[in-house]
Amino acid sequence: MDLQSLSNLFASTFSGDPNVQKASELQIRKLGREEGMITACLQIIASNEVDLTVRQACAVYLKNRIHTSWTIDAARARPEQVPIPPSDREACKRAVLRLLAGAPSSRVRAQLASALKDLVSAEFPAQWPALLDEVKALLASGDVQEVSAGCVACLEVIRAFRFRQKNDIMPGIVATILPTLVGIATQLLTQPPTAASSNEIPFMLHTILKTYKTSLIVNLSPHQQSAESLVPWGRLFFQVINLQIPADAVPADEEDREKCEWWKAKKWAYGTLGRLFHRYGNPSQLPSPRQKEYGNFADHFARSFAPEILSVYLRQVELFVSGQAWLSRKCQYQIFSYFTECIKPKSTWVLLKPHAQDLVEKFVFPHLTFDTNKQNMWESDPVDYVRTTVDEYEDFSSPVSGATSFLLSLASNRTKTTFLPILSFVNSVLGSNAAPPQRFGALNMIAVLGPFIMRHPEVKDNMEQFMLNHVLQEFQAQEPYLRSIACEVVGTVVKNGITWSNEENLLKFSRGVAGALNDPEMPVRVQAALALTELIVVNESVRTAVAPEVAKVIQDLLKLSDETDLDILNHSMETMVDHFQTELLPVATQLTARLCESYMRLARETIAQGTDDLPENIDVDNLESDAEDDKVYAAMGVAKTICTVVTAAESSPELLAQIQEVVIPIIRFTLEKKLLYLFDNMYELVDSLTFRLHSITQNMWPIFELTYSLFKGEAVDFLDEMLPSLDNFVSYGGDMFKARADYRQKAVDIYCTSLKSDALGENDRVNGCKLAESLLLNLRGHMDDLLSDIVSTALDHFEREETRAFRLANLETLINAVLYNAPAALHYIEARRPGLSRTFFDAWFKAINSDNGLPRVHDKKLSVLALCALMEVESSQVPENLRDGWPAIVGGALKIFRSLPKAVSKRKELETSLSEYESDDDDDDANILNLEGAEDEDVWDEDSAYLEMLANEGARLREKSEKLEKGEDVSDSESVESDIEEELGFFSPLDQVNPYTSFKQALATFQSQNGVLHGASMSLLDVEQQAALMEVMRQADLPAEVTA
Repeated sequence: MDLQSLSNLFASTFSGDPNVQKASELQIRKLGREEGMITACLQIIASNEVDLTVRQACAVYLKNRIHTSWTIDAARARPEQVPIPPSDREACKRAVLRLLAGAPSSRVRAQLASALKDLVSAEFPAQWPALLDEVKALLASGDVQEVSAGCVACLEVIRAFRFRQKNDIMPGIVATILPTLVGIATQLLTQPPTAASSNEIPFMLHTILKTYKTSLIVNLSPHQQSAESLVPWGRLFFQVINLQIPADAVPADEEDREKCEWWKAKKWAYGTLGRLFHRYGNPSQLPSPRQKEYGNFADHFARSFAPEILSVYLRQVELFVSGQAWLSRKCQYQIFSYFTECIKPKSTWVLLKPHAQDLVEKFVFPHLTFDTNKQNMWESDPVDYVRTTVDEYEDFSSPVSGATSFLLSLASNRTKTTFLPILSFVNSVLGSNAAPPQRFGALNMIAVLGPFIMRHPEVKDNMEQFMLNHVLQEFQAQEPYLRSIACEVVGTVVKNGITWSNEENLLKFSRGVAGALNDPEMPVRVQAALALTELIVVNESVRTAVAPEVAKVIQDLLKLSDETDLDILNHSMETMVDHFQTELLPVATQLTARLCESYMRLARETIAQGTDDLPENIDVDNLESDAEDDKVYAAMGVAKTICTVVTAAESSPELLAQIQEVVIPIIRFTLEKKLLYLFDNMYELVDSLTFRLHSITQNMWPIFELTYSLFKGEAVDFLDEMLPSLDNFVSYGGDMFKARADYRQKAVDIYCTSLKSDALGENDRVNGCKLAESLLLNLRGHMDDLLSDIVSTALDHFEREETRAFRLANLETLINAVLYNAPAALHYIEARRPGLSRTFFDAWFKAINSDNGLPRVHDKKLSVLALCALMEVESSQVPENLRDGWPAIVGGALKIFRSLPKAVSKRKELETSLSEYESDDDDDDANILNLEGAEDEDVWDEDSAYLEMLANEGARLREKSEKLEKGEDVSDSESVESDIEEELGFFSPLDQVNPYTSFKQALATFQSQNGVLHGASMSLLDVEQQAALMEVMRQADLPAEVTA
C-alpha cells in the first residue's frame, strides 16, 4: 500500500470542501478492508516526515479500528466491523509500544494508549505473553521518552483489567510492575521541582500514581497488602503530598494550576490513600464478605497508616487555612473525603474529634460562604450557579460538596459531640454583625443541616424564633445572594416540619417568598419557587392564598424553567398542578400546550447537541455531566408535569381528549427521532391518556405502529415501558384490532419476539406473556388464525428450566389459550408431540395443588375459568388421552376456590397497606441523628448496612459466575427467587367476571352435555369437597358485590 497516497488521503479528511472530505472518508473506509492498511497506518504514525495532523488522524483511525474490530462477536457483528488480518494484528503488537515511546504529541500518545488498552484486553496473557517483559524493558531504559512510554503502558495494562471481578490476571501484573514503578517514582522525587524541570517528570509521577489507584478498583492483591509493597508506596504518597512546589514551577493562574501535572500527581496521591482506607483499610466498616480477604490488612492499616494519613492531612489543612500553602480544589475534596471516612470508626474518630470543631470553623465554613468563586459564577452563569447550589453534589469532586458531606456526617454520626457546637458557631456568626458573605455561609450551614435541626429535641422548638431573628430580615437585604439563601432556609425548615406558633409569622415568611418570585435576580426567583412549593404542600392557608393567582404562578414557573432548563422547577410545577387541580382545569389545555412547547424545544436542542462531534479520546475517570444531560433531565421533568395535568383532568373526558390531541405530536416526535432516553416518559403519557380515556382515537393509532417498528429495531429492550400502552391499545382499541389483521399479527409478533430474542431477559418474556393474555382475553373469536403461533411459542419454553415467574407466565399463556378455545388449544398442544397435552395438564394441576402454585387472585380466577371452559367442551371433543383425567377438573376447581378467599383478602390488605405507606411519614429521627449509645464507639448506620448488602450480593454473584464457568450446576436452591406478588396496577377483563357464577353455569352445562363424565366427577368428590361444592353454589347465588 502506497504510504504517500494514504497520507494524502488522510490529509484530505481535513479539507474545507465537504465533498472532498466525504470522498476521502469513504475511500479510507474502503481501504480499511484490505490487508496491510493498519500496517501502513503504523508506518505513517512513526514517520517524522509526515505532517503532525495526518499522523494524529492515522492514530485516531487506528484506535477506532482496533476498538471496533479487533474482537468481533459473530452474533452481534455490524456491517462496518471488518476482521483485522493476522499480519496486521502482529504488526500492531510489534509496533505499538515503540510508537508510544516516539509519539510526537500528547494527542497521538492518548490515541495509541487507548489502542494499547484494547489490545491488552484481547490478547494478554494468552496471545501476548511477552508483553510485561517488553513494558519493563521500556521502564529500564535510560531514555526519558521510553520510560515515560513505559509508565503509560503500565497504566493501560492495568486499565484493561481494572473492572475484572475474577482475581486471576491483575495480581500477577501488579506484582511484576509495581515494584519497578515505585522505584522510578521515588527516584523522580530526589530532585525538587523547579521552573526548569522537564514536564515529563510530573507527568510520569502522575501516571504512576494513577496506575496504582486504578489497580485498586475491585481488589487489593496479596502483593499490595504485603509490607514490602505497602511501605514504599505509602512513603511515596506522603512524599508527594508533602512536596513543596515552588510558585515558578506551576502556572500563576489558579485554573491552569489545577490542571498542571504536579497537582494532578498530588490529587492521585490523596485519592489513593483515601481509596485504600475506604475500601480495604477500615475494619469497622469492612463488609463481612471481605473480612476473610482483607481483615488482617484492615486492622494493620487502621493501626499503622490511618493515623499518619490523618496527621499529614491535618498539617496540610493547617498550612492552607493559614495561607502558607495552596491546595487544589480536588485535593481539598480528597482531604474532606478522608476526614468523612474517619468519622464512623472509633479508632480514627478519637484522633479527629479534637480537631472537628476547628475544621468546621476554619475549613468547612469558608467553602460555604459567598466567596469570589460563587460571585463570579452568579454574575457570569447564574444558571450554573443555581445548578451547583440546589444540588451540592452536582460537581461531585468539588470542595463544597466535600465540605457538605463532612458536615452532614458529623451531624448525623457524632450528633452528641458536634451538633450543638456547630449550631453555636452559626449563632455566633449571625449575632456578631458579620459581613454579608459570612452571614450567607452561616445560613447556608442552616440550610444544609435543616433536616437534622428540625429533628433534634433540644433545637427544633427554637427554630421559629431563629427564623424571625436571623432569616426574615434577609428578604430585604441589598445582596441578592442573601435573599436567595433566605428562601432556601425557609423551604428547608418548612419541608422538615417547622411549627409556627401563629399564622402571622407564617404570613411574614410566605410574603417574603412571594415577593422574591419577582426578584430581578434569577437565582433568587428559583429559590423562591422552590420555597413556595414547600409552603404550599404543608400549609393550607398558603394554598388558599395562592389559589386565585395559581395560573400566573404556573406561567412564571414555566418562564423560569425555560430560562434555566432546571429539572427541579418541573417538580415545582408538578406540585402546583397536583394541589390546584380544580383551579387549573379551565386552563389545562393551554397549560399543556405551553408545556409541550418547552418539551419540544428541549428535545430539539438535545438532538442538535447530540450531532456534535464526540471527543476523540474519552476517559471514563474524568466524565462529567454536561448541558445535554441537563436538557434531557429537564425534558423528563416537563413530561412528568404533563402526566400530572392528565391526571388532574381525568374527571373531564372532553377536556382530557383535547389534552391528548395536544400531547400526541410530542410523543410522535420523540418516537420518530428515536430519543430512547425519553421513551419511558412518553410511554407513561400514552398509558395515562389511553387508560383514562378508555378509548383509542384515530390520531393515537400511529403510536402503535411506531411502537411495533421501534420494538423490532433499536428499542427491542423497551418492552417493559411499552407494555402498559400495548395492553391499553388491545383493551380499548378492540374494534380496530378485530378489523385489522395486520395489527393482530404485529401484536403477536411482539409476543413471539419477546420469548425468542437473545437480547431480552426474563422480565421481557413475562411481559410478552402478559401481552398474549391481553390479546386472547380481549379479542375472543378473532385470534383463531394466530392461536397456533401463540401456543407453539409457549411450548418452545414449556419444558425448559426457567425462573418461577416466567414458568408461571408461560403456563398461563397456554391456560389462556384453553380459555380462548379449549378444543383448538388442546389439539395444537397434542399435535406438537403425542402425549404433550397430558404433560401440560400435569404441570397445570401441579400448580393447582401446590400451596403457592397460583399465588395471585388473577392466577386463580384464570385457572377456574379455563377449567370451566373445559367442562363446557362437548363430549365428542374431549381428547381420548385426557378422558380418564377429565373428571378431576371439578376437584381442581374446588381446590382453587378453597384458597381464593384468602388470596382476595391478602390482595385487599396489600392495597390498604400501600395506601397507608403512601400517606405515612416514614421519617425516623433515630435514623437521622445519633443521640443514643456511647459517644466514641464505632458507628454502623444505614449506609454501612447498604454497603454490606451490596458486598453480599456481589459475593453471591461472583460465586455463581465462577461455578458456571467451571461447568458446575447452579440449581434454583442456590439462588432465592422472590415471591410472585400481587400486581395492583394490573387490570384484566377477568376482573369483572364472577368465578362462582361461571363455575355454576359451567357445571350445569357439563351435566347436560357430558352426563357420564359429570357423574364420574361427582363420584370422586370426598365429603370435604362436597361441602366445598355446596359453598361455591351458595356463593354463586349471592349478589356480585358480596362475592367480589
